[in-house]
Amino acid sequence: MFTGIVEELGEVTAVETLDDACRFRLRGPVVTEGAKHGDSIAVNGVCLTVVDHEGDEFTADVMAETLNRSSLGALEPGSRVNLERPMAVGERLGGHIVQGHVDGTGEILERKPSDHWEIVKISLPADLTRYVVEKGSITVDGISLTVVDAGPDYFTVSLIPTTLALTTLGHKQPGDPVNLEVDVIAKYVERMLGERAQGPVR
Repeated sequence: MFTGIVEELGEVTAVETLDDACRFRLRGPVVTEGAKHGDSIAVNGVCLTVVDHEGDEFTADVMAETLNRSSLGALEPGSRVNLERPMAVGERLGGHIVQGHVDGTGEILERKPSDHWEIVKISLPADLTRYVVEKGSITVDGISLTVVDAGPDYFTVSLIPTTLALTTLGHKQPGDPVNLEVDVIAKYVERMLGERAQGPVR
């Protein structure tokens, strides 16, 4: 489990394309400290498993399902990525509960800079709109953010200078894809209420 508090802005150093998968090599001095084979690291909000680790770089395999559901397939050497290690038991939950299981992708539609923050408008797939509410939580490229406005096919978030400086959202422009993970609590509530309406299975 993650919190959506990005630890560092890493970099893709190599991409190996396989038949139905990809192997990424990524640089991240902070997240690789003490890393070992089998550890999880969120890359732009996608939970990946460390296959190999050497120095400040690690390798992760990405299967077709993940490539199809996320924007990782667009990464290339030199791409910047948000990196976060799983939350340790007993640590503060600084963002919200993030699984690292991407629900879909959106697209940066518009950026409106201000003196002290920036409003970013992002498209929202139709099957995810019911989970996104004003002042609710959403994960964008692995970043825990608060929804400012929830429209029929979009939402907006307000970014402070720190977020702009230390994450991929400071660099992405209109037309660029982003990974989206909605609040998992909303999905569980929907499932439970649906089962209650249908009555017990006999």
